[in-house]
Amino acid sequence: MTISVLIADDQPLMRAALRMYLEAESDIDVVGEAGDGERAVALAEQLRPDVVVMDIRMPNLDGVEATRRLTTGRTEAVKVLVITTFDLDENVVEALRAGASGFLLKDATADELVHAVRVVAAGDALLAPAVTRRLLDQYAHRLPPPTPPESQSLKNLTNREHQVLALVTRGYSNSAIARELHLADSSVKTHVSHLLHKLGLTDRVQLVVFAYENGLVQPGAI
Repeated sequence: MTISVLIADDQPLMRAALRMYLEAESDIDVVGEAGDGERAVALAEQLRPDVVVMDIRMPNLDGVEATRRLTTGRTEAVKVLVITTFDLDENVVEALRAGASGFLLKDATADELVHAVRVVAAGDALLAPAVTRRLLDQYAHRLPPPTPPESQSLKNLTNREHQVLALVTRGYSNSAIARELHLADSSVKTHVSHLLHKLGLTDRVQLVVFAYENGLVQPGAI
């Protein structure tokens, strides 16, 4: 199955390099390019690519807002992989909160880029929850005050789902959660799927962001 990709970056040379790396793979097809956020959103809505490789800092509409428009309030949200020059860029946090499935540095190798696109296209998050925690802790002062965990979606979670969510937030893998809670790996996978469905989220990274925004975990907590 071919993965369709839209590249959004305001630098023509960067777009050309990304296209070259991706189109060298037989299972990836670059279907379009955009030089700013507005064009990226328009093309993504028109072409419906499997993945948008999105630069965070672009004119007219930045990558964060473009990501939000492509992932919020849609039955089939577009998967977004954001790219940035800086490792702990505060905008990465905003992009993850907006719905991005992961991020990659611009100095990544061709193999890392291809791997990232494949992972995101498969519906997984490229960024480990533990790394997400580090990012959120670093820029916690920029996050809005947490809302009390009293939403109906949280009330619908079972005790076991609350336990699984807490461990996902700490960066545990499915196998680690299984050992901690004395469950089968398959049972943990089912619980994580139920969490994503009940909370209307796309991946484990979004579970961590949700936990921060709802006051379920505090910055710097272990």
